[in-house]
Amino acid sequence: MKVLASNRKACFEYEILERVTAGIVLTGGEVKSIRESHAKIQEGWVAFEAGEAFLADVHVPPYENAGYATHDPTRRRKLLLAKRDIIRLASKVAEKGLTVVPLAIAVEGNWIKVELALVRGKKLHDKRETLKRRTLDREAAAAMKDRR
Repeated sequence: MKVLASNRKACFEYEILERVTAGIVLTGGEVKSIRESHAKIQEGWVAFEAGEAFLADVHVPPYENAGYATHDPTRRRKLLLAKRDIIRLASKVAEKGLTVVPLAIAVEGNWIKVELALVRGKKLHDKRETLKRRTLDREAAAAMKDRR
């Protein structure tokens, strides 16, 4: 799988509880724009409406070589998930403090897939702890490198 867009801050901002891969309904211009890695998924989230899942607030700019018929860059895009996955995720999102966010958009064969994660927001002290752990790991790796 070749990753075309990723949400790098998601691992820092949220505690990832579960990962799911889903297909996505796109227009031709959106596919071409995403294949050129122009999508921005940092603000994205998943909305559940009438037994369906939609990817909201993901910005896919119009394809630059497209004609006059372009798409709305921030429209809601339908996600292709099994019904049982939609029901399971929607019931967990109904709980307080949980949401579903996109982690990455990737190409799998000829299909564009979205990696989704069920997440819980981290508290400020958890973020500080993560930063401390990263710093310690970085220092330990540097010490081991100097030791060789």
